Amino acid sequence: MSSPPSECLLELCHLDFGYGERLVLDNVSLTILRGKVTALMGASGGGKTTVLRLIGGQMKPQHGQILFDGQDIALMNQSDLYTARRRMGMLFQFGALFADLNVFENVAFPLREHTRLPEALIRDVVLMKLNAVGLRCARDLMPSDLSGGMARRVALARAIVLDPELVMYDEPFAGLDPISLGTSARLIRELNDSMGLTSIFVSHDLEQTFAIADQIIILANGKIATQGTPDEVRHSTDPLVYQYVHALPDGPVHFHYPGTTVAQDFGEKVST
Repeated sequence: MSSPPSECLLELCHLDFGYGERLVLDNVSLTILRGKVTALMGASGGGKTTVLRLIGGQMKPQHGQILFDGQDIALMNQSDLYTARRRMGMLFQFGALFADLNVFENVAFPLREHTRLPEALIRDVVLMKLNAVGLRCARDLMPSDLSGGMARRVALARAIVLDPELVMYDEPFAGLDPISLGTSARLIRELNDSMGLTSIFVSHDLEQTFAIADQIIILANGKIATQGTPDEVRHSTDPLVYQYVHALPDGPVHFHYPGTTVAQDFGEKVST
C-alpha cells in the first residue's frame, strides 16, 4: 500500500541564487503546504519572481534544494523536468496570450501540446475552464479584443486547463481596475478550493492579498523577513515588515538611494 502524500507539496531548502555578483536569495528556506494559497510579498527586486522561476526550473540555484513532491527540481533531467512542469500551471504577468490565436485556441494550446485528447473532449474541457473564469461566451474573441482583466482571466483558464497540482501567479493584480482586481482575487481563492489546487502568487496589493492568502511570506534583503498568517504578518513588530504593511515612505527601506549626503553634493549652498 502506498503511503499518503505529504502535507508539504513544495519545499525550498537553504536556497542561494544571484545574478552575477548580486545575491538575490541568501539561504532561503520555506514550505508550501498542499491546498493552501501562499503569497510572496516584499519590495521590488526582492526575489519574488525569481522564486517562481526557480520552482519552474527556468533557472537553477547556486546552492540548496527545490523539492517538488519530494523530488529536487534542480537535479532533474529535461524529460523529468517537463513531466514536473505538466503538474504546474503558470499565469504570467499581463497574461502572455498568443496574439494570433483566439481565446479558445489559447486555452486549448496546452491540451494540444501535451495530450492526445480527441477534439470533442478538448472542446468540452476548454469551455469548462473558460466557464470557470466567466468567459465561456468570449471563446471566439482575439486577445486584442479583451480588456486587461479579461486577458488575465483567459490566461488563468489556460494555466488550469491541464488540472495542475500547483499554480503560480506572477503579479496577477498588476494594472487592473478595482472590479477586475477583486474578481481576479476571488477566482484565485475559489479555484484553489474547488479544484484542490496549491497556489503561490506574487503581489504588492495588501488588501486583496491579506483577504485571500492562507500564508504570507515577505522577502527582503535576500532573506525571509517574516512568514505567517495574514493576521500574524499584519501585527508583526519587525521594523521592515511594519514599514511594508503600513506603506510608510521611510524606515529600514530608505526613500533616498544611498550615497553622498546633500551637504557633500552641494557644499556650502545647503546647511546641514
